[in-house]
Amino acid sequence: MEEVSKKVHPIDAHVGLRVRLRRQMLGISQNELGHQLGVTFQQIQKYEKGANRIGASRLYEIANALNINVQYFYDNVEIAKANLDKKTDNEFDDISAAESVKLYQYFSKIPDHEVRKCLLEFMKVISNEAAGSTASIKNRLKDKNEKPL
Repeated sequence: MEEVSKKVHPIDAHVGLRVRLRRQMLGISQNELGHQLGVTFQQIQKYEKGANRIGASRLYEIANALNINVQYFYDNVEIAKANLDKKTDNEFDDISAAESVKLYQYFSKIPDHEVRKCLLEFMKVISNEAAGSTASIKNRLKDKNEKPL
C-alpha cells in the first residue's frame, strides 16, 4: 500500500494564512469563528494551518463570516504557486502575518486621513528601496525637503 503524503499544499497554506490574517484583523477568536460556522476551534486551526483543505462551500461561509469576498483568500496566491516545488518557510509566514495584523490595527486607529496617506507613501518608498541601502532611503526623504511631522 502506498503511503499518503501529509505535506501541506502551498495553496492550502496560503488560503489558511489569509483566513487567520482576516480573523485576527477583525479581532475574532478561533472559537468565535468556529461557533459561527458550526465547527470546533480545532477545525479552524487545521484550516488556518492548511492541514485540512477548505471546500468551496465552507470557504464561502468563512468569507461571509469574515465579511469579505472569496477572492480575498487568493490574493497574492502567486507566492504560494512559486513555492510548489520548494519547502515553504512557515515561520516567515507566521511573522509576516503577525506584523500585517499589527500594522492594520495601528493604521486603522489613525484618525487623520492625510497622516494615513503620508504613511502609505512612506511605506511605498521604503518597500521599493528595501533592496537598496537605508542610506538611499534617507537621502530620498531628505531630497523632498519636507519637515518632519
